[in-house]
Amino acid sequence: MTHRGPDDEGRMVDGEVGLAMRRLSIIDLQSGHQPIGNEDESIWTVFNGEIYNYRALRDELSSQGHSFHTRSDTEVLVHAYEEYGDAFIPRLNGMFAFAIWDRKRRRVLLARDRSGIKPLYYSYDNGVFAFGSELKVLLARPEQRRDLDLVSLQQYLAMEHIPPPRTIFAGVRKLPAGCYMVVTEDGVTVRRYWDPDLRPSETRKPPTLARAKGEFVERLREAARLELVSDVPLGVFLSGGLDSSAVAAMMQEIVPGNVKSFSVGFDDPSFDESRYAELAARHIGTEHRSMRLESQALLDLVPRLPSILDEPMADASIIPTFALCRFAQQHVKVALGGDGGDELLAGYSTLQAHKLTNYYRRIPGFVRNGLIKPAVDRLPVSMSNLSFDFKARRFVRDAARPTALRHHLWLGNFRRGDLARLLTPGVQADLQTDDPLRPVYEYARACTAQHDLNRVLYLDMKLYMESDILVKVDRASMANSLEVRVPLLNRVFADYVMSLPIDYKLKGFTRKYIFREAMRGRLPDEIIDREKHGFGMPISRWLRTDLRELAEDAFSEERLKRDGLFEPRYVHDLLSNHLAGKQDNRKPLWTLLVFQLWYEHYRQPGTPVEVEHGSLQPAETVL
Repeated sequence: MTHRGPDDEGRMVDGEVGLAMRRLSIIDLQSGHQPIGNEDESIWTVFNGEIYNYRALRDELSSQGHSFHTRSDTEVLVHAYEEYGDAFIPRLNGMFAFAIWDRKRRRVLLARDRSGIKPLYYSYDNGVFAFGSELKVLLARPEQRRDLDLVSLQQYLAMEHIPPPRTIFAGVRKLPAGCYMVVTEDGVTVRRYWDPDLRPSETRKPPTLARAKGEFVERLREAARLELVSDVPLGVFLSGGLDSSAVAAMMQEIVPGNVKSFSVGFDDPSFDESRYAELAARHIGTEHRSMRLESQALLDLVPRLPSILDEPMADASIIPTFALCRFAQQHVKVALGGDGGDELLAGYSTLQAHKLTNYYRRIPGFVRNGLIKPAVDRLPVSMSNLSFDFKARRFVRDAARPTALRHHLWLGNFRRGDLARLLTPGVQADLQTDDPLRPVYEYARACTAQHDLNRVLYLDMKLYMESDILVKVDRASMANSLEVRVPLLNRVFADYVMSLPIDYKLKGFTRKYIFREAMRGRLPDEIIDREKHGFGMPISRWLRTDLRELAEDAFSEERLKRDGLFEPRYVHDLLSNHLAGKQDNRKPLWTLLVFQLWYEHYRQPGTPVEVEHGSLQPAETVL
């Protein structure tokens, strides 16, 4: 765990209970050593993350007689627990995973922040409870079971990530976001303390647009102000998109002349957006550093994905995110990012596509099936990022399905029919009839919003954001000993945005409408009005060139038969059709390749699990 905490380490053993911590020192560098206890050392905590309202909580607790011996936000946890019990958790504004040992009550309390920014893995087997920020902690235990969870494998293949509480290992679980758990000698209990609530956006009278724009900026500035608290240098990721540019603009308003921004560019023009990052930096006035990465520097990271991620996750943007974090860490210890804006404010093109289905489904079926679908099927295969043919094929294939299912078929990968051909009979027999999209249906039932698009936003927050976006950012940053904060998910901003009507987020076919209008005058129109680009990688082309040898080895008949999970003929057809340019199979092939790399790395006990650090040696530009 040294990569997550290179500055300090601490441990406490109290009978059969032990707490241990690796620390990345951000607040109270001198006296914030963990574990931290209360006055009589009957309550101890280890804590990962930041509590942004810790000063207000500290003042409140001090007025009630609590004595503090450090200036750290960690110590607030033990005193808040003393004063309020488990009820203190919803009062926290921050990103966190923590554990509190209560010696007198003989219980351990563990909790995770509302959105799931910080991770928490645990296992409970034969009366032994173990937990940590990464799977590496649990796999270091010789007793830890490493059985593959086949349901998790199927969910990964279908959704490209594994939603909580499952992990890829049958004996390990993830605590879901917005939940806490209590561990006693009687067992383990998990409870939810928060869930996204979009009902106010449907039931309250909305503010006028003019008022909403003003309130939007005020809440965003306050979120940025809260997340600037630090005793070490910090900066901001600046991609040139609306989200990161808005965060950088707020930082510049709060601490003018002291904002360091970072971006990466790529040699493939269809994936490079460094020009927009530099445009935003000049307009805002940040001290901007950028680096250009050749493809080989990124390709070299692919074999290291298992040690960075711990679990298979098929989001290829982990590669440039890792590169950006490695670059920023050379200059700062904390960086703010723009993640969360797409899920809160309808930033994905799928939201537009859902609206478009209302018109598409009015077209007579014989026209859709006899003319449009055949025309789309004949579109030439493109290897560009999110090409038109790629999106068009997905749209016409699923436009008639119910919204929640359609949404995740558009986002996801292998379908039930595909899985029946991919998975070996032995795997399918063990799985029986479990639906890989079960988490989608469960969350759809749990959502209290009524509007179809609000329900899509809820699903995105519960699945894609928690299990993909935030995992990617946490693993890429902490593998480089860099803390990344996400002010768009700060509760003072997120709660306000969730209260706004869906038409303020998706107006007509304009995504992030209120965001764009609120930032006019603060950012160039070229930044505000540009289409979302994303942090993509040329996976389709790589599989035909630089990654071909790696893929052919991972998908060899000998290896697939040895593993007994995937049918060699089906995988061979996917690869050969892609190599021949007959089909763009980038998504299924990348998903399988990531799993194969992970499986080879982690399936055997004794596997080295340390994150390896390597230099990218980029060409750096400073503006």
